[in-house]
Amino acid sequence: MIRSVCGYCGVGCGLEYKSEKLIGDVTYPVNHGKVCSKGVSELVSIQTPTRLLRPHKRKSIQEPLAICSWEEAIDTIADKIHHTRKEKIGFYLSGQLLTEDYYIANKLAKGFIGTNNIDTNSRTCMASAVVAYKKSLGADFVPVRMEDIFQSDLLILAGANTAEAHVVFHNQIKKAKKLGLKIVVIDPRYTDTAEIADLYLPLKVGSDIDFFNLLSKRIIDEKLYDQEFIDESIENFDSFINKFKRVPVTKMLKRTGLSKEQFEEFWQLYQASPRIITAWTMGLNQSSQGVDKNLALINTHLLTGKIFKEGCGPLSLTGQPNAMGGREVGGFATMLAVHLGFDKESIKKVANFWQTEKIDNKPGLTATQMLQANLDMLVICHTDPVYHLPNRNRVEELIAKIPFVVEINAYENSESAPYAHIRLPAAPWGEKEGSQTNLDRTITKQQKLTRTSVDCKSDWEIFQLIAQKLGYQKQFDFASSKEIFEEYQQMSRLSPLLDIENINYEALANEPFVWGESIHNFLTPNQKGVLHFVQNRLLSEKTDLEYQYTLITGRTRDQWHTGTKTNLPKTLLKYKKLNFCEIHPDDAKELGIKDGAKIKVISKRGEIHTEALITERINPKTLFIPISNRDINYLTNDILDRESLQPDYNHNAVKVELLS
Repeated sequence: MIRSVCGYCGVGCGLEYKSEKLIGDVTYPVNHGKVCSKGVSELVSIQTPTRLLRPHKRKSIQEPLAICSWEEAIDTIADKIHHTRKEKIGFYLSGQLLTEDYYIANKLAKGFIGTNNIDTNSRTCMASAVVAYKKSLGADFVPVRMEDIFQSDLLILAGANTAEAHVVFHNQIKKAKKLGLKIVVIDPRYTDTAEIADLYLPLKVGSDIDFFNLLSKRIIDEKLYDQEFIDESIENFDSFINKFKRVPVTKMLKRTGLSKEQFEEFWQLYQASPRIITAWTMGLNQSSQGVDKNLALINTHLLTGKIFKEGCGPLSLTGQPNAMGGREVGGFATMLAVHLGFDKESIKKVANFWQTEKIDNKPGLTATQMLQANLDMLVICHTDPVYHLPNRNRVEELIAKIPFVVEINAYENSESAPYAHIRLPAAPWGEKEGSQTNLDRTITKQQKLTRTSVDCKSDWEIFQLIAQKLGYQKQFDFASSKEIFEEYQQMSRLSPLLDIENINYEALANEPFVWGESIHNFLTPNQKGVLHFVQNRLLSEKTDLEYQYTLITGRTRDQWHTGTKTNLPKTLLKYKKLNFCEIHPDDAKELGIKDGAKIKVISKRGEIHTEALITERINPKTLFIPISNRDINYLTNDILDRESLQPDYNHNAVKVELLS
């Protein structure tokens, strides 16, 4: 029997590999033996015929790809890097990578190529939360853990559909509910999560700031803030409450679409709950004001002192298995390494540790900026920007202009593959080992369950081969993921945040480690949290007489993104439809559309075909299409949050036509 950890969502469930099948690990503290349909079928992702198993190469994307040797592929990549200006090179990584993979890629790009143009698809899911945590708490630190729901009185889920995106955590929520936890679900859709709510609030799309500002206003007006906590631990309180004297309460409530009675019912539940956790994910993050939405939510915890206390705090729910691990090592273009930035002192620390003089002193291009930057070279690793970036028609035009694109992937059926000049086969989950950090700071070892396919390599090995070919043999001389992790541990001493230097790498498979457990206060220089007054500035795309409907997007329970790992023959994962469009009955009647009808959804950027699912579980004038529809981003807009540079996937003006 081999213990490992799931490679799908941010919950990070423990698994056991026994007699060539997977079961939940009953000893693992996160899931206690429970596992979702994706996790239990994870082995399918190794055995699928869609695996990429050989290196391929071509000179032009108009030519067919041809099998080549690893040596030829690495020589070509290294030569291209050598002859390309560093600011014209980009690395596009993924929350699917293990921490060791991330570390080597980051060290190579920032430390020795000298480009900070290395970012991750976590930019499209967690960047707004990261920026907000830094602004309010002082660092990218999640101050709550999933198990804390068992010490809480009230769980507020805002823009988070845990029943489909974090299935095993959702089961824990249901268990906590039986023990007395009250649950509020805030969402434009009556989701599967809403079915367990004590109170469901059908908030209008785009009004999250208004809702949480209404809550802060009520806390201030009724003097339910914690004055002692504020005096000792909070900045900007006086300025904050002065600004709240002028907020337009009636207008904000109207924008939320809620009645006074609905908000009052919520308020009565809120004020009667001593311990409160507010959890959120893409519904808040993926917005033109994603950072402000996060801040509006966090403000409620700073006002009431419901943070750094048992059963209290703001809990961001990470989507991918190792998005947090990537942030720890420096996977974002906006950070250097181990939670250090690009200030002179941090650069000096990192340069001395890596023994390099090539670190640039400014942030690089983010994932949402790279394709517009006229790069000469782009390395894509375990992600699919053509599929997941917004405004796909434009994305396809831009990536086609990049002279040299490398795709490192375990699967051959990505949407980005047609634009790659070199494709390198990476080992997927189960064929490699390394560590990952789940959404609440738990570090676990992902174990190798079976041999690595004959011509595939771990991602860190691929980046190391490139580094060595560039002449950095001494700096990249690792024989195992363990050696990489141990170097990363030593580097973590540079950070005041991470406390991982005493972890035993081999023991992680059986004894997960939670970093940051000794942190019980804010991480700003003066150890005070910061209140930020924000307002809904209505920056998202607006509907009009032609495009009357607002399209939102999200996950479905049984599917993982494009389906390269889950939408496969002979799997157990097709429980729900993967391509549908939820429409309110009033809108369907107006459009003359019946349930199951084939329809065309059109935005100013493109159009897709789908199937109508008529339901009262969604607000009028709002549509929902899951991201398991590979064409979804032909519709979405590329408006970004100005601070996090995260896309606004959930505010798209569209129209609907019945297909003949």
